[in-house]
Amino acid sequence: MCNLYNIDTIKKILKKYRFKINKNLGQNFIIDSETCKKMAQECSISNEKIGIIEIGSGIGTLTKELAKISDKIITIEKDDRLICILNETLKGFSNIKIINSDVFDLDLGFLLLSEFDKFDKVMMCANLPYYITSKIIMKILEENINIHSMIFMLQKESAERICAIPGDKKCGSISVSIRYYSEAEILFNINKTKFFPEPKVNSSVVKIIINKNKFFKINNKDNFFRIVRAGFRKKRKKLINNLSSEFRLSKKFLENIFLKNNINLLIRAENLSFDDFVFLENNLKI
Repeated sequence: MCNLYNIDTIKKILKKYRFKINKNLGQNFIIDSETCKKMAQECSISNEKIGIIEIGSGIGTLTKELAKISDKIITIEKDDRLICILNETLKGFSNIKIINSDVFDLDLGFLLLSEFDKFDKVMMCANLPYYITSKIIMKILEENINIHSMIFMLQKESAERICAIPGDKKCGSISVSIRYYSEAEILFNINKTKFFPEPKVNSSVVKIIINKNKFFKINNKDNFFRIVRAGFRKKRKKLINNLSSEFRLSKKFLENIFLKNNINLLIRAENLSFDDFVFLENNLKI
């Protein structure tokens, strides 16, 4: 088997197939064995039949490590130019199925039912293209598919936003949205020198565990997310001003609602707790 952690080996493979890296697709291939093995280990659970869906196969570096610890892996690659390369680099693994598709064109729920019906747990793992990180994560969460967790390699700045908690300046609507569906944490950071070609920024690996049994109750999910988006739309403005402007509610009415739950009238959205957002959805008439 070829060593996909060796830059010279990668260059030879790319040259053999006349493959030119497309920066617009976020093609930065991981070349660090420790990182790939640590990500794979996070997907491993003893004495359970584990299935993995990988988004963005690249040249198969991470895929190979995932295949060593899982019973079956479905790897999804959008760039059809990489399929012939993957057929070579992943040769010898009988538990890998390659799908040439854009993940946004796939019915992930159907994929799970058809490919992993008898599995104990299914996880998702990926070195995600930076430009569609939030979009991919929210697609997976909103489709409510039966996966246990996600182990994703992201741009460090994106990872910090996703895992930010109230009070953190990096906290935004994506932080609260992901908190609605899951628990997210940064596992470790990766220097940009661990990729080929080398990107301009460092990365982080994030673990997102899906909340199967939510501990909170809201009346209307759509209204909850409307409130979250409105709160962060003008992030430096007071929350009460954003909500008043967005939903045409009087400030006097909002002040009464805030005081009812001991919410500071001067607070900004980034400092509001998740429970307070739930409270507002349950009490605002929008």
